[in-house]
Amino acid sequence: MIHQTWQQKETIRTVECVHTDAKKYMVDRALTKGKTYELKNETEEFYFVVDNTGKIGGYYKDYFKN
Repeated sequence: MIHQTWQQKETIRTVECVHTDAKKYMVDRALTKGKTYELKNETEEFYFVVDNTGKIGGYYKDYFKN
């Protein structure tokens, strides 16, 4: 249950959102283009960041640049 402690976990690095043009989901409500976010965890396909809601959200890596 690692997801329950992500909020308190040390930030790995920050990543910048480069776009919010999602085909299927409404990403623009949780991310802002040009804003940097704290990266808490990552997988091969997703970044888990503290988004605009103040909670951890999982997003495809193509929304961000390192």
